[in-house]
Amino acid sequence: MKRSGGGRSYTIVWPDCSVDEEADGFLRTHEGSGSQKTYAYYLVDHLRWRVREGLTTKSITLLDLHRYMGAAGARVQMPWGEPWRMPPKKPYGSSALEVAAACLKGFYLHQCTVKGINDELREALAVRRLPTQADRNRALLGHVKTSMPANPLSPKRGTRRRHPKMLPEGAKPELAEAVNTARDAMVVTWLSDTSLRIGGLTGLHLVDLHLRDDAPCGDCKSPHLHVCHRWGNTNGAAAKIKPDWKVVDGVVTEGEIYRASPAMVSSYFKYMTTEYAKYAGGHGMLLIQLAGPNRGQPWSADAARGMLRRAGRRAGLPGRITPKAFRHQFTNDVLDASDNNPLVAKVAGNWASMRMLDEVYGHPDLHSAEFQTALRKTWGEEE
Repeated sequence: MKRSGGGRSYTIVWPDCSVDEEADGFLRTHEGSGSQKTYAYYLVDHLRWRVREGLTTKSITLLDLHRYMGAAGARVQMPWGEPWRMPPKKPYGSSALEVAAACLKGFYLHQCTVKGINDELREALAVRRLPTQADRNRALLGHVKTSMPANPLSPKRGTRRRHPKMLPEGAKPELAEAVNTARDAMVVTWLSDTSLRIGGLTGLHLVDLHLRDDAPCGDCKSPHLHVCHRWGNTNGAAAKIKPDWKVVDGVVTEGEIYRASPAMVSSYFKYMTTEYAKYAGGHGMLLIQLAGPNRGQPWSADAARGMLRRAGRRAGLPGRITPKAFRHQFTNDVLDASDNNPLVAKVAGNWASMRMLDEVYGHPDLHSAEFQTALRKTWGEEE
């Protein structure tokens, strides 16, 4: 549903277009956040399964929820009945299962508490665990914490994938030659030279760009841009991270800051003086559609993904080119250039956690000369 302020709200309706009151009540608690859309898609899948199984909120048990998680792709030590996510749907991966578990726990705790039903399920979901050292470090008064909320539906956390999907070798110059417009060339350049997410890039407004030295915002001396979460963007794009931002004397300050390379500035001016000047409307957003009935209107994140996919095919690159691959490639390149300094990569890539860098990127090259030399010294084969 489109809101008067420009944002969108999500709910679940039955085939007769009546609103599912349980789902709507839960999703309203996430109004204005990206979680509402995500939870709506996960919840509708579960509710369809629940209808097939003949279950309701009043009758469902924790065992039934484990059966659903198993049918959706989790490894559970029990039979879960008929397969659920049949082709072309795929079983949920580890990250998707964690989101599904959080969604189901929140949904059923909300329903059981509000309606005062199914106390057995509510008690089974409202379990707690001992805090880890990481939990204590994150909390303001972590030293006094004695327990933390737990989710019995969450799959066991395994080892993260050690090698994230990077861009194919030579992808950047090949993509730069395969694109058809200055806008598309700018997108490839900006994704290559930063760790921007596609939602943040397509959600940029012109006022967010400070592409000169000593900008009046005072947040960064070199050319940079501010990624600001705006719920009401007309193209539906929104930044994933939501730090506070504000406008002071007409200047955007704070938000998530990314430094801009000379190539980014050059591609920006080429785009602005050609395609943007010719077609842009009065909405003030950076990326616009260049063809079709909505020419000049804001360009969506899905359209940008499609452009990268098609450019990759034209360039003959293997696999599917995705915006996330640019982010992984940039982080890997920064680590290589900084002698594997994770602090530099964290700041340059705007990563929220050092844990991600350590688990996914912080591993040595097993074929490097340094690694082989260290082993030989340990074995006493080299002085």
